[in-house]
Amino acid sequence: MRARAEYLAALRSAGLDVIALDPHDAVPQDFDALCLTGGGDIEPSRYGEPAAAETDDVDPARDALELRVLSDALDRDIPVLGICRGFQLINVARGGSLVQHVGGHSRSQGAVHSHEAVPAAGSLLAGATSDRAHVVNSSHHQAVTDAVLAPGLVPTVRIDGLVEAFEDPAYRWLVAVQWHPERTAEVSAEATHIFRAFADAASRQPARAR
Repeated sequence: MRARAEYLAALRSAGLDVIALDPHDAVPQDFDALCLTGGGDIEPSRYGEPAAAETDDVDPARDALELRVLSDALDRDIPVLGICRGFQLINVARGGSLVQHVGGHSRSQGAVHSHEAVPAAGSLLAGATSDRAHVVNSSHHQAVTDAVLAPGLVPTVRIDGLVEAFEDPAYRWLVAVQWHPERTAEVSAEATHIFRAFADAASRQPARAR
C-alpha cells in the first residue's frame, strides 16, 4: 500500500526502527515512541455525536487499537507524533471532538489543497521545522477548530479558520499536524523535518516504566 510505504520510508529515513500495527494486532510490550498516521474517519460516537452523511471509511477496530496504544504512550510519556487522522485521534482522546465535514480539502474531491503553514515561534513544531512559512498539503474532510479543540492542547498553526497543528505541554513531546509530511513531493523540505525531530525526541527521552 502506497500510503503505508510513504510513512515507513519517512520514519526509517529518520533512523527509527518501525513496528507497523494493523487493527487486530497485539500491542508490543515495549516501544519508545508512537506515530499515529492518516486514514479513514474516526467513529463519531467516540466523541459523542451521530455520524454525518459524509462519514466514510470508519474502522472501529482501528479506533480501539490506536486509542489503547495512545493511552499507553501518554501514561509512559513517550514522544507522540500525530499526522492527519492521528492529529484528529489525539484531539478526540484528549476530550475534544471534530467538525465532521469541511468541503474542498479531501483528495477524493480533487487536487490536493496546498497552503502555507507558519508554526508558532517557540513551539516544538517550530523547533522541528522552523517558524518560517512553508508549504503543506491537505487531504481530509474532518477538521479541528478552536471550538472543538480538546482542553490543554495548544494550537501552533491555524489556517483558514482551522487548527492544523497543536501540541500538549503536559507531555514531554507531543506534536500533531493535520497535513501529510510523509508525502515529500507535496510539501516544503522544512515540513519533512518533523520526522527527524520525532526520532531525536525518542532517542533522548527514556520511556517511563509501565
